[in-house]
Amino acid sequence: MNYSIIVPVYNRPDEVDELLQSLCQQTEKDFEVIIVEDGSKKPCKDVCERYAGILDLHYYFKENSGPGQSRNYGAERARGEWLIVLDSDVVLPENYLAAANSSLFTLHSSLPCDAWGGPDAAHPSFTPVQKAISYSMTSFFTTGGIRGGKAKLDKFYPRSFNMGIRREVYQQLGGFSKMRFGEDIDFSYRIVEAGYKTALIPEAWVWHKRRTDFRKFFRQVYNSGIARINLTKRHPGTLKLVHLLPTVFTLGVIGLLLLSLFCVLALIPIIIYCAVIFIDSSIRNHNLWVGLLSIPAAFTQLMGYGLGFIEAWWKRCILGQDEFTAFEKNFYK
Repeated sequence: MNYSIIVPVYNRPDEVDELLQSLCQQTEKDFEVIIVEDGSKKPCKDVCERYAGILDLHYYFKENSGPGQSRNYGAERARGEWLIVLDSDVVLPENYLAAANSSLFTLHSSLPCDAWGGPDAAHPSFTPVQKAISYSMTSFFTTGGIRGGKAKLDKFYPRSFNMGIRREVYQQLGGFSKMRFGEDIDFSYRIVEAGYKTALIPEAWVWHKRRTDFRKFFRQVYNSGIARINLTKRHPGTLKLVHLLPTVFTLGVIGLLLLSLFCVLALIPIIIYCAVIFIDSSIRNHNLWVGLLSIPAAFTQLMGYGLGFIEAWWKRCILGQDEFTAFEKNFYK
């Protein structure tokens, strides 16, 4: 068997239904699906049972332990040569596995590949808010394109919303750590540090729903900012300039807003940035409303991350707290 697709799920039966629908449409058929229910109060077992006769589908329910440990649970039961880890909020185009299959064959013959990842995009059916959030997470003007795009300021590392790894490599490295957030980047770092090769497969992309409102999105990126400091503590030397930019942006925006109390011209850089986001997003999405919503999405993405980064820096680097004590309320309840 070529592929074992592993999906941790927590209270998202509707998302699982859409994902399984897309898996039924795959042109490449040599795969199994492993759904790991992570202690959900809204289980998706009934949804999975509807696809049992269509897909090679295996459903497991376990106590809540977070996405990383749930993926490990699924990997222990997988049979495929390649383990593909997906988030439950993605939908696959019908040629996703075929694209991965073709690229992996080419990579195998010319450039050995032990782990890979692909980019994500917004589906035309997504809401304007979802499209704006997707833009803020993938645009060069917000994240520097480091989440799987072709233009990026930092080295590409596979992320768990769309990540493949050889099963033997997964087993040798012990899978995902017990980090509650940022565990996928931690795993990617360990893959590279162990001498294995990673690759970006642009053709193996997914539609990624992400969060459905700005409040949930803020919490997500805030936790990502926290995770960056935790990752730096675990992997010294991995903190790059691109990781500092949201914090610089956050402090800069706060400083300019304070200066604007005395001189309104201080708002000009913020206005210019808003204009750039609006124009770029409107063109990319062919929608002025999405372009307008991309402005608060961009500020939420950058400032949420920046504020989380500052909190983690204070607790971990100044107060000297350890990862599990400093963020017990955030992650380790």
